[in-house]
Amino acid sequence: MSLKLKAVTEPADPNPIGSAVKRETVDLGNGSDIVYIRRFLPSNQAWTWFHYLDKEIPWTRPTLRVFGRSCVQPRDTCYVASPGLPDLIYSGYQPPAYSWDDFPPLKEILDAVHKALPGSSFNSLLLNRYKGGNDYVGWHSDDEKLYGLTPEIASVSFGCEREFFLKKRPKGRKHVEEPASKRLKMSDHAAQHSFTLKHGSLLVMRGNTQRDWIHSVPKRAKVEAARINLTFRHVL
Repeated sequence: MSLKLKAVTEPADPNPIGSAVKRETVDLGNGSDIVYIRRFLPSNQAWTWFHYLDKEIPWTRPTLRVFGRSCVQPRDTCYVASPGLPDLIYSGYQPPAYSWDDFPPLKEILDAVHKALPGSSFNSLLLNRYKGGNDYVGWHSDDEKLYGLTPEIASVSFGCEREFFLKKRPKGRKHVEEPASKRLKMSDHAAQHSFTLKHGSLLVMRGNTQRDWIHSVPKRAKVEAARINLTFRHVL
């Protein structure tokens, strides 16, 4: 696949977290792009935060309503948000909103994300824990109205690396949520992209990405270790 990559290195800074980072930008066309920072966090610090999140976050595995049927979400989750924001509801589930003050390391990670993405202003966070290769998220877009028309979503990964896929949204469908078993077709390389999300990496979806593209983290039978993913968002 031929990608339009543009590598940029930020100026040096005494603080190693979130600074002097090399980033790659993928132009998806029509006002959509992806920014990927492979070494966003120092490895040792990222492992310290991974163990904190794994043990201290009140993880839950809720029952969702998908395709007209009830099913248990195939990953653990938790939601953190600033006070006064509208409730998050997805697939018939409304997670309780914890405070940033409940988990101080999350504010440190948020500060690092804001430092790497000047002008960003994230006020909510959806955490997901994939306990092994059978945990996944199917094809979907984060196009809930509370995020606005062109949301910026920043995803920080900890632990086991997993594949992240993007493909063009099916034409004529405003909201898409497809089963994970629906695989990428290899016939149209321009309409699909993939990333291996490394421990301590940051991936950012911007512009019209949620309008024009859908994404997934599929099952992987040989994966046994856990991955924790933090997706920072701005609720209007």
